Formats: sequence, C-alpha cells, structure tokens
Amino acid sequence: MNIISIQNNLGLPKYKQIILSIEKAIEEEKLVKGDRLPSVNKVCLAFNLSRDTVLLGYDELKKRGIIYAIPGKGYYVKSVETTIKQKIFLLFDELNSFKEDIYNSFLKNIGKNVQVDIFFHHFNVPVFQKLINDSNGNYTKYIIMPTNLNDIAYSIKTLPVGDVIILDQTNPDLKIYPAIYQNHQKDIFEGLVKGKSRLNKYKKLILIFPGFREPLGMKIGFEDFCTEYDFESEIITEFTNREITIGDLYIIPNDRDLVRVIENARDQNLKLGNDFGIISYNETPLKKIVANGITTISTHFEAMGKILAEMVLKGKREQIENKSSLIMRNSL
Repeated sequence: MNIISIQNNLGLPKYKQIILSIEKAIEEEKLVKGDRLPSVNKVCLAFNLSRDTVLLGYDELKKRGIIYAIPGKGYYVKSVETTIKQKIFLLFDELNSFKEDIYNSFLKNIGKNVQVDIFFHHFNVPVFQKLINDSNGNYTKYIIMPTNLNDIAYSIKTLPVGDVIILDQTNPDLKIYPAIYQNHQKDIFEGLVKGKSRLNKYKKLILIFPGFREPLGMKIGFEDFCTEYDFESEIITEFTNREITIGDLYIIPNDRDLVRVIENARDQNLKLGNDFGIISYNETPLKKIVANGITTISTHFEAMGKILAEMVLKGKREQIENKSSLIMRNSL
C-alpha cells in the first residue's frame, strides 16, 4: 500500500492521485511489469475512498495500456511506459490515399505522448463488431468510421459514451456523439451547382453508383440537382461493356470506374473535356495530372485530420461538417 499516496488538501481529485502514485512507483521501479497492484477493496479501506473513485483511477490506467485486469484476481502492471497520456483506437473502413491523408494529418496534429492504434473493418459488420468488442475498455478515445454499415450503432453504444468520436459519416442513430463528417448530399449538390456553367454543354449526366460502399447521400444529392436544374440523368451501378456517347458527363465516386471510363474513351478515340466529361469524387495527387487533369468534388481531408486532433485534445463535443470543394480541371 505504500505505493499509493492520498492527501485530502492537495486540490487534486483523488482518482488522479491514485494514477500519479502508480506512475511514480513505476518510474521509481517500485513497480515493474507483471507486478500486482493493491486490490480495489484494500485501497478503499486504507484511504476511506469509494469503489467508484478507485475504479476510475485504475480504469484510466487500463485505458492507457499501463495496467490490465484479470477477472477475479486483480490488476497488474502491463507496461512501464507512463509517458503515454492518451491511447487512441482508430477504426477506418479501408486504407486508400485520402484516408491516409486524414491519418497523417491526425498524427501530425495530435502531438506527443499519444499512442494511436489503427484498425480496418473493410465494410464487414462482424469484423466491425469484433473490433469494437475487443477494444472496449482498453483505450482513452475511440474514433470510429461507421460508413454506411447497418446495425452497428448498438456495438458503438457499448463503448463509454464520452470517449467516442464519429468520423467521416454519421447518422441519426449516432447523434449523441461528437463527429467530424462529410455531408455528401449537400457536397455533391453544391459542387454541381458551382460547375453548372460547364455542365450546360453536356446532354446527359451519368452517376456511377455501385451502392455498396458509397454514401446514399451522394445519390440523393445528384438526383436533387438533376431534378431542380432539369438535366437528363441516369444512375448505373457499374461501367462495363458500355459505349460512351458524345455529350455524356460521368460522375464517378470509385477510382476503378474512373480508370475504366478513361480507357474506354481512349479506345473510342474520344477527347475528354470536349466529347465527354468526367467529375471524380475525392481529391488525390494523381488526379491533377491524369488525362490532363480530372475535375473533383472533394472534402478537405487534411483539415479533417487536424480538426479531429483538436477534438481529442480539447475534448470538444461538437458535430462538425467538414468543408468540400469543386476543383475544376480540364475533364469538365
């Protein structure tokens, strides 16, 4: 018990005094990896504390990866790395160039003494649920990209409500959580409005929308724009064995379809930006130079990572809509 010191007049919450005491004991090598901590009941009796106070201190150390619990036996030292003040669970759908931009921006702005563990659910509900269940109680913050998966709100709600941040897409079932997100319905609508002067030269707007990974708001925003501004339109699920007609404008969320359309146009000897047009979704460096420049509708991914870091560091509880832009190039 001599590793824990509690003072009534210190002006510091007693659960934090427990944390600082254990950190100091580790730094002074009075506790080493594998050592057992005093039981919750013993600490309560020794210092006349409630179980909730002691558990709050132990749980904070557990979330930071410094101690771990064995049910029925107690708490043990897991790591002697006490400089880690935040341990973050980051769950992405998949890794691609723009998700990498979010990740790198987040790491750049989150600062030192923070451990970030990144996972991927690959749009698989059982994988999503298992990752959430396995991580529960082991992190100080849970940053989750739910995408358009159904029936996953229940899993998220098993996590400590004050430790969760939603990233990229949110929905009414997750409105209790702070978020930094894209408004896909608004973004595509406003992007098309901004480019309308160039869209007027095209006869037909075609959205390639597989509907598996793509946000539904993207489809709704496209339909709203075409209805309001009286554009002939079509929505297709894939681009295979299709001939491009002069006067078509393709709006393409998926980069695989982007390559197929460009290849098909080359085979038909069609000139991009003249015979037909393309608007791609999500900015990447390659789109600045591919086919002499591809127009994109894209959110600002680096800004998203920076805002996310600020939310973690400052404890913000807001729902923030990340900005989007139409980046005009020769394909339109």
